[in-house]
Amino acid sequence: MRVRRFEWEGAAQTAARMRGWSSKLEPQVAVDEIFDQVVGRGNEAPREGGADEGVILGLTNRYDATKRARTSLEVDRGLADEALTALEPGLREALDAAAANVRTVAEAQISKPGPIELTQGQRVTVRDVPVEAAGIYAPGGRAAYPSSVLMCAIPARVAGVGRIALASPPGADGDLNALVLAAAALCDVDEIYAMGGAQAIFALAYGTQAIAPVDLIVGPGNAWVREAKRAVYGQVGIDSLAGPSELMVVVGHDADAEWIALDLCAQAEHGADSPLVAVAVEERVLASVTAAAEKAAGERPGVEDAPLALVLVPDLSDAIDLANAYAPEHLELVEEDAALLAGRVTTAGCVFAGRYSATAFGDYVAGSNHVLPTGGAGRFSGPLGPGVFSRKIATVEVPAEAAAKLAPHVDAIARAEGFPVHGESAMIRGEDG
Repeated sequence: MRVRRFEWEGAAQTAARMRGWSSKLEPQVAVDEIFDQVVGRGNEAPREGGADEGVILGLTNRYDATKRARTSLEVDRGLADEALTALEPGLREALDAAAANVRTVAEAQISKPGPIELTQGQRVTVRDVPVEAAGIYAPGGRAAYPSSVLMCAIPARVAGVGRIALASPPGADGDLNALVLAAAALCDVDEIYAMGGAQAIFALAYGTQAIAPVDLIVGPGNAWVREAKRAVYGQVGIDSLAGPSELMVVVGHDADAEWIALDLCAQAEHGADSPLVAVAVEERVLASVTAAAEKAAGERPGVEDAPLALVLVPDLSDAIDLANAYAPEHLELVEEDAALLAGRVTTAGCVFAGRYSATAFGDYVAGSNHVLPTGGAGRFSGPLGPGVFSRKIATVEVPAEAAAKLAPHVDAIARAEGFPVHGESAMIRGEDG
C-alpha cells in the first residue's frame, strides 16, 4: 500500500490535504466524439428518432464483445429467468436475502403524505410521483455486479417506476454475465440491453430506433460512464457523478488490527485510486493497523497499490469532526460507543457502527444501498433510494372563502414585483368569494 502519515492540523485542513493526495488527476475523458457518433448532434439538434442503434452496436463490439460480435443490443428477457433458475442454491439464497433486505429498507422510506389544511382555508397536497421510465447501468466486462442491479432496480420498483431498462456491457464473448441476468430476473427488470460505456448512457437518454428513452439514469460506472452522465444531465435526470470508492475507519483502542486491515484491503479491491483512511487516538493503534494492512495487502494481489492515509487525532471528538469534513463514502466506527458516535456524523454516505459492522455487509446484504456519494459529495447528497426515482407534485385547492382572504396579499406582492395581472387574476376570484 502507498502509506502516508498526515499530521493533525484541524479537521478541515487535514481533510483537504488528504483529498488532494488521494485524488488522482484523471485524463480528460473524451466522450464528445462518441456523443456525436451516437446521437449525431454536433452543432445541430439530435437526429430524429434518437440515437443510432447501429453505431451503439458497433461501439459495443469494438470495446466489449471483442471475441464474438453481437448482432443485437437487446437481450431476450427469458435468458434472465433461465439464469436465475440455474443459480447454485447457496448463491440464490444469498441474492434472495440481499433483495429482501434492500426491499424492506426501501419500502420503509416511502412516505404517505396527506393534505395540509392551512389557516385561510386552502388545502395543499404534496405527493410523490414516480418517473415513468428509469435506466440502470450495471458495470460489467471484466467483472460482474449483480449487487448493483439489486441496489438500483429494487428501489425503482418500490418507488413505482413503470419501466426499468438495464444496460450492462457484454463480455468478450458477446454475452451478458449470467449473474447479472439472474439479478435482473430477480428484480423483474423489464428490458435488458448488452451495451456499455458512454454509448449506453447516450442510448438510454436519447433513445434509439428500438430503445425508448428513459427519464432517469442511475448506477455506478467508470470515468467514461461518469462523463456521459454529466453530458446528458438535463436531458434526463441522474443519481450522481460517482468517483472511486472510499473508506475511512475510526479505530478504537481494542479494535482487531487484522479485521481493520481486511476492511481496508476489501475496499482497495475497487482499484488503486480508492482512497483509504485510518484514524486513531493512540499511536500504537495506528502503528498496529498500518503493519497489518501492509501485510494483508502484500498477500493479496490487486490491492497493494491503494493509497492509505494515516491520521493521529487528539481525541474521538476530533475524529468525528475529521469524518464530517472529509465526508467519506463509507465510514466505519470501530469504537465501544460507536452507536452514540454515529449520531454525530452528518456527511458520510453510510456509517457502519461497531466492530462487527464491516462495509462489506453494506455492499451486499445488510439492506442499505451501496450506491453512495463519493469525493466529498456526502456533504449534499445521500444513498440511492426510492426518492431518487420520484418527483414531487403539489396540488392546491383554494375554496371561495380562502380566495377572498388570500387575494389582497397576492395583489400586493404581485404589484410590488411588477406583475399586476397576477394580482388581477387573484382579485377577481377574491371578489367572487
